[in-house]
Amino acid sequence: MNFIEQAYKGENQFWKWLITILVVMSPFIFNFMFYFLMPEAYDELMNETEDFKGDKNIFLIENLIPFAVLLVLLFLFVKFLHQRSIKSLITSRNKVDWKRFFYGFFSWGLISIAFLSLGYFLTPEDYVWNFKAGPFFFLLIISLLLIPIQTSLEELLFRGYLMQGIGILAKNRWVPLIITSVLFGVMHILNPEVTKLGSSIMVFYIGTGFLFGIITLMDEGTELALGIHAINNIVAATLVASNWAVFQTDALFIDHSEPSLLLLMMLPVFVVYPLYLLLLSKKYGWKNWKEKLFGKIEKPIIVEE
Repeated sequence: MNFIEQAYKGENQFWKWLITILVVMSPFIFNFMFYFLMPEAYDELMNETEDFKGDKNIFLIENLIPFAVLLVLLFLFVKFLHQRSIKSLITSRNKVDWKRFFYGFFSWGLISIAFLSLGYFLTPEDYVWNFKAGPFFFLLIISLLLIPIQTSLEELLFRGYLMQGIGILAKNRWVPLIITSVLFGVMHILNPEVTKLGSSIMVFYIGTGFLFGIITLMDEGTELALGIHAINNIVAATLVASNWAVFQTDALFIDHSEPSLLLLMMLPVFVVYPLYLLLLSKKYGWKNWKEKLFGKIEKPIIVEE
């Protein structure tokens, strides 16, 4: 039974999916409604939040804790409302493959650090050393403990719950891949990077959604995507901060340069991501890409575990 078909192990009445989505995605839905219905009030609130956020580490904790609550809610709805295992939300394997998680974590971590190092050596004048022992090590602890929870909520909501739900509804793989990737990108539309760089940066967010979605479908599980997403955000929070990025932290370096749309969007999406997919395909022997990404979904005969 493939990853999307794991949803058939539970109860799939439409109202159960609707309740889960409305509850777990309620903060995102509320933010969008607030922004589009009352844009001036939203901007005023964001400015006030910026002015009074105080300690950066405490502010980061306050922003990450809700993701932990939402992740617990997602697990509870899957377990008790849909009557299926949490494992079925994560992987199609007999058990969660933590080796895959850590391979994604460390391989993408090395790539991220390599690109940040390259940027530093090419234009060192853009970076200011910002190391302050107390705040930094507190930031490191927060990042290692809470950021994987934030990224896990996003992965298991989009590449897990929604991809499976849309997949069994559409009866194919490509529709959930497209919808969840676009939704993942749209979820980031209120990030300060979009304000700074314009709507073109959405190509990066949607492209990243496609990266995680393709990995999930090809590998029949979210373990790799969970690891990659976690280390990506940890590196962004702890190594290099800037005044226009979503993470405002006491990182090791502060980047004062004007962001480049080419470097932030074109290079990762159209060069790095395809090469990384090639690396993973060689590592895990992915084959039959057409079937994995565009094949049909059929209800299997369920065998009780």
